[in-house]
Amino acid sequence: MATGAATLWSHRNALRILVRRDLAVKYQRSVLGYLWSLIEPLGLGAVYYFVFGVLYARDTGRHLGEAAGTYPLFLVAGIFAWQWAASAITEAANALTGQARLVTVLNVPREIFPVGRVAGRFAEYVAGLPILVGIAAVYALRGRIDPGVELLALPLALLVQAALLVGVALLLSALNVLVRDVERVMRLVLRVLFYATPIIYPLSLVRDSPAPGWCKAVYELNPLVGIVQLHHAAWYPDEFPDTRLLVTSVTGSLLVLVVGRLAFRRLEPAVLKEL
Repeated sequence: MATGAATLWSHRNALRILVRRDLAVKYQRSVLGYLWSLIEPLGLGAVYYFVFGVLYARDTGRHLGEAAGTYPLFLVAGIFAWQWAASAITEAANALTGQARLVTVLNVPREIFPVGRVAGRFAEYVAGLPILVGIAAVYALRGRIDPGVELLALPLALLVQAALLVGVALLLSALNVLVRDVERVMRLVLRVLFYATPIIYPLSLVRDSPAPGWCKAVYELNPLVGIVQLHHAAWYPDEFPDTRLLVTSVTGSLLVLVVGRLAFRRLEPAVLKEL
């Protein structure tokens, strides 16, 4: 794994060029350009705020705890994290099939292509951070939140999420070359994962529900659960995942990273032949 990281680092200039090219192609001929990377998650957040923050405000507030009076911040923190994950996974699936000529011609490690999709979507996430920080600043000035050392949960969340997404990207990009149904299946899986991750609702809502214990245990095996909790914990200390959930998310993400890299290396000859 260290070798893989060293390889990517030695080709960081090629990775940077691919990311810039990817962003330029994605927003070419678009009037609003990069603003679309912010409009989509903010629009989604506005819809969920209207439903859960306005129409069902009483029920939502009962489970939000310290986030009850700052639900927009809770939403934006979760949705921005989700947007990075969902976009990276969706676009990584066709990272090789969509750039077949470059993959076969350029003399660079093929891992750069799926990793580049993850990095490109992370750049969009970073572009939205000023909005997230701005919303948090407003609530901090009003005394609704008191940011402190818990902000360190955010870089931890980003590191763990990056490991998970790179692993998934490597695995899916290779599989999608050999089985083209992968991209379509992942769209369905992502729809399920959105609601199976505490993005628009707190984890306490699941833990306090009458659902069977085994169902809750399976739910928390999803590495994104602990990752999104870390994103929320940057602003709400009570949301910091407990030891078991944190270990599950970190271990699960690292396992996916290892499996993704091994699978990519194993499938690479067949992938190049297919391309």
